[in-house]
Amino acid sequence: MELTSKQRAQLRALGNPLEPIVHIGKGDLGDNLIRQADDALEARELIKCRVLETSEYSPRQAAEALGKATRSEVVQVIGTKFILYRQSHKKDKKDKIILVRR
Repeated sequence: MELTSKQRAQLRALGNPLEPIVHIGKGDLGDNLIRQADDALEARELIKCRVLETSEYSPRQAAEALGKATRSEVVQVIGTKFILYRQSHKKDKKDKIILVRR
């Protein structure tokens, strides 16, 4: 799913106040880190991640790699933080993010 500029702007605004819940440090993007991000995306749809100084990845590289591994869209990369979005598959989710129309 490709996001439009209006949808990206909406998600950036929603993601701005979020605290990073996934921290990428030393080593590769392991299975545990991918599983943690995947579970968080399923529960929240929108997550903020942070790349630590000890990481071998740049924030852009980490965002693209984690986005691909979790089948999510990179919304924004700024500084050491990035935001990922993936629509939840739970039909009964109350606070589902409704994107603006294309």
